[in-house]
Amino acid sequence: MRLTGPCDNVRVYLTLSTTTAPVEDLTFLLHKHPGRAHTRKLSVGQTSVFCTELSEERCTVALMLDVDPIGLLRGQGAALESFTLGQYVNDRPYVASSLLVGAMRGVYGTALAGNCDARPDRVTAPLDLEMHLPTVACADGVQLIERLFAPLGWRVEATALPLDPEVPAWGDSDIFDVRLTGTAVLRHALQQLTVLLPVLDNAKHYWVDQSEPETLLRHGGDWLGDHPERELILRRSLRYQRDLIEAAGEVAPSAPPAGTAAAADTAASEPEQPARLPSLARQRGEAVHAELTRLGAASVLDMGCGQGALLAPLARDPRITRLVGADVSAHALAQAAKRLRLDEAPDAIREKVGLIQASLTYRDDRLRGFDAMVLMEVIEHLDLDRLPVAERTVFADAGPAHVLVTTPNIEYNAAYPGLAAGELRNHDHRFEWTRAEFAAWAGRVADTHGYTVELSGIGPADAALGHATQLATFTREHSPETRSATTPGETA
Repeated sequence: MRLTGPCDNVRVYLTLSTTTAPVEDLTFLLHKHPGRAHTRKLSVGQTSVFCTELSEERCTVALMLDVDPIGLLRGQGAALESFTLGQYVNDRPYVASSLLVGAMRGVYGTALAGNCDARPDRVTAPLDLEMHLPTVACADGVQLIERLFAPLGWRVEATALPLDPEVPAWGDSDIFDVRLTGTAVLRHALQQLTVLLPVLDNAKHYWVDQSEPETLLRHGGDWLGDHPERELILRRSLRYQRDLIEAAGEVAPSAPPAGTAAAADTAASEPEQPARLPSLARQRGEAVHAELTRLGAASVLDMGCGQGALLAPLARDPRITRLVGADVSAHALAQAAKRLRLDEAPDAIREKVGLIQASLTYRDDRLRGFDAMVLMEVIEHLDLDRLPVAERTVFADAGPAHVLVTTPNIEYNAAYPGLAAGELRNHDHRFEWTRAEFAAWAGRVADTHGYTVELSGIGPADAALGHATQLATFTREHSPETRSATTPGETA
């Protein structure tokens, strides 16, 4: 395949075809009138959708994406993992990558959501489909394409394109002309493409953040749990970020989508499989919630709340009458507000729940007066030389009745396949402690600031390695008024 110059706009195609009568229903399901071209400007480029074939026997709808390679350097495109020259000379505009997925979500969003007012009875009806992608990037070869799509009931035809048609001696490229044929609900077919194309490419043009597991679960919830390559899909989709992979691990095995060949293969009765255990992230949140209930905490501050994973269940707990989430990131707080739906929440919830921008390394009077403060997977993100400042902020200045701290147990990392000895679970962690190190830190902090401490574990456990997550529950021995105005290491 010959690539054009770096300043030329390049068109990436995806065609969807059906022979299931009435074939024109495909255009209704995609919300695209067959008589005209539908153009739209998106962050990933200029998109055009048009019907290329409509007869009594067959309908084909094409998606064209015009990408400006230089434009990739602006905005989200700058997040490309590449060396400096590679930002300008790369295959991103030429292949069916996450850029095409972004275009699909932009122009086929209603179809992906399974909505069609004009043909509601056809939304869940299986169609005979053919999906053609002329340029799919896959360094792992045709075998991976088959391993990802064949278990979902697709017949896979994939042909490697030559590096240069005029120089056959150069051999084939890692770009494939892929044609998938099978019977599936259109929504499921589109969802599978949006999840699996970046897996084949093993890259994304944008930074993967805490919202990505939710997107992955939304598009893969009907089929991902039973996919034989599930672990590979999670790792590549979430760019090998262990905390995100744990958050997405709650995908449970489920039956393949109705109407697929895979569903027909599993129709015969089989022994019921045991339910998949909740993800470590969910177990951690549930354990902290249970500990707050045991302590009888009515007012709770979630310090380092992120995008509100713990706030959401706590907000629904009537025993908690005051709940505040604090984070240094304004973006994370905006996502938490969206997750909690504070704009549309009843007055009682808006009065109960608050969000504030705050840091562990600065004294802040807004952090005072709570029954309990939670630092769930927070301290390991601090540089060790900043940890004493955070200790004073929490235990001396804020002084809640209880402090709950969770952090990874580095000893348990040996139980994770593929994690090298001494390697941390997340690239953003500054440290991870052994059980002895955590116990020594917790004991010193408790003695210094007038607290008692109980240590326990959360999540899967190994007899030699301990639990995956460590939990320390601090309880204040004296009221703030009876404690000294100064603490060791501070001056009045």
